[in-house]
Amino acid sequence: MAVQKVALVTGAGTGIGKAAALALAKDGYAVVLAGRRLDKLEETAKEAGNAKTLAVATDVAEVESIRALFARVKKEIGRLDVLFNNAGIRSEEH
Repeated sequence: MAVQKVALVTGAGTGIGKAAALALAKDGYAVVLAGRRLDKLEETAKEAGNAKTLAVATDVAEVESIRALFARVKKEIGRLDVLFNNAGIRSEEH
């Protein structure tokens, strides 16, 4: 039996991150949805239908938040095959 691949997508609650997460889910990946707003991650999970997802509120600007994210992935899933690092911060400077 084939092992399901696992992808982690940061910024998965909106925009490009959400689109990437949904595309990976459609392609058969289990997808870890990371982002600051759990409500948006849960919306993405619902849109993924029957795909296996794990929503984890994460602030990539905080080292401890990132450590907690990877610890949870290791504990609950045990592996990671793809990292789509999409999260960023909006700068007011141009």
